[in-house]
Amino acid sequence: MAEPSGPARRGDRDVAPIAALFGDPARAAMLAALAAGHALPAGELARVAGVHPATATAHLRRLIEAGLVQVRAQGRHRYHELAGPEVAAVLEALARLSPPVPIRSLRHQHDADALSEARTCYDHLAGRRGVQLRDRLLGVGALQPVGGEDHALTGHGRQLISELGIDPGPLVASRRVFARSCLDWTQRKPHLAGALPAALTTQLITRGWLARGRGRGLQAAGDYDQQLDRWLRPARETAG
Repeated sequence: MAEPSGPARRGDRDVAPIAALFGDPARAAMLAALAAGHALPAGELARVAGVHPATATAHLRRLIEAGLVQVRAQGRHRYHELAGPEVAAVLEALARLSPPVPIRSLRHQHDADALSEARTCYDHLAGRRGVQLRDRLLGVGALQPVGGEDHALTGHGRQLISELGIDPGPLVASRRVFARSCLDWTQRKPHLAGALPAALTTQLITRGWLARGRGRGLQAAGDYDQQLDRWLRPARETAG
């Protein structure tokens, strides 16, 4: 029997409505702002998108109805955040396919350089520092590849993340992806996405090795590389 053809074919997904939501410049700007992992009020998102507050509210309503954004209430205030890491992953994938935004000022150039160096992708480290962290974890034997894109902790890796105060048990048991390669749009090399890199990024910020900058930007401390060297020791050194 011939396979059904056309948009109703079994197994197909109607991507056009969701793609249209990402394709509007104002909504794309809002989603990019929320990709930093912060919850923001509608007024701040209107400013980021350069639209009237009433227009921002209409855009946000569509994003909420589509399940891309969710609202968190605190008293009388309402804050908007991405519905989950999968939305940030779509933004990262779209960025890899999109042309660069023209640089029109020194500040814009500085912001672009900062995003390329270190940034948050929802809640995990991306940019050159994110790629470096993945390479270092693999290099010292803390992670081992599983399948094509995923990674698992080794015994040595469990010891290392425990030294940062991270309990690996809940991360492994989580329904969220644990540690998956995600091609970085500025570096064209993979960083890690998932529960483990999110926990690592939180600890790196808490310990002051990384600091939050403008928007999604992160700034490495002056001794960041030395801190990584002291922490990410090869297995034989931790055993000794």
